[in-house]
Order: sequence, then C-alpha cells, then structure tokens
Amino acid sequence: MNYLWLIFGLLSALFASLVAIFGKIGLKGIDTNVATAIRAVIMAAFLIIVVAFQGRLSKVSDVLADKKAILFIVLSGVAGALSWLFYFLALKNGKVQQVAPIDRLSVVFAIVLAAIFLGEKVSFYTAIGVLLIAAGSIFVALG
Repeated sequence: MNYLWLIFGLLSALFASLVAIFGKIGLKGIDTNVATAIRAVIMAAFLIIVVAFQGRLSKVSDVLADKKAILFIVLSGVAGALSWLFYFLALKNGKVQQVAPIDRLSVVFAIVLAAIFLGEKVSFYTAIGVLLIAAGSIFVALG
C-alpha cells in the first residue's frame, strides 16, 4: 500500500502547527495584515525557488493557458489569503490552544462543502468522524 499521502499529511499538520506557534510569537505589537502580506511574499518566493529547483518553471505557461484552472487557482488564493488574515487576527486576539482547534473546523467545512459541491459521498463513519472533529475542536477551544 502507498502511505505517502499519510506521511505528507502528517508533515503538513506539523508545519501548520508551526505556523500557529511562530505566528503567535511574531505578531506581538505588529499589524496582522502587514504580517500576513509579508508571510505571503515569503511563501511565494520560497515556492518559486522550489519550482525552479525542480526544473518546472516552464510549466507555468501551461497552467496560465488553462482559463478554468486559473479561475479556481485565483479563487483558492483569495480564500487562502482571507483564511490567513482571519487566522492571524484570531491568533493576535486569542490563545493558540483556542485558535488552532477552531481553525481545524476547516476539515468539517471541507467535507461538507465537498459533499455539496463536488458530489463526494460521505459514509456513516466519515459523518461520525466529522461530528467528533467538530465536537473535539469546540471542547479543546473552550477548555
């Protein structure tokens, strides 16, 4: 079996947790929107370096030529930027142990929205898991 998705998923979760820790430390006394903009520039530069290192810069034109892909990449980018803006605002005003679990409700929202808009089937066990994630996020945040 290929468990690469699990390894990458766990690495994603680890680095996402570091966003909360580093963000909380870095936000003291500064504007959250400016901090988010600087973070976005750093991320963009880092990712361009990764793509260049992989020798895939020539593929940019392929992506830019696909109008539907560009539309949804732009929408995803705007949604991501709004997520970061609100996340950093939440971190500045709350504790990591409150903000991080509420942010993880994105899992619940993603599964529900995928069922509605993408027609993905939600099994009984998935529905129970979604309810447990929602309840757990709320309990941890209020604890």
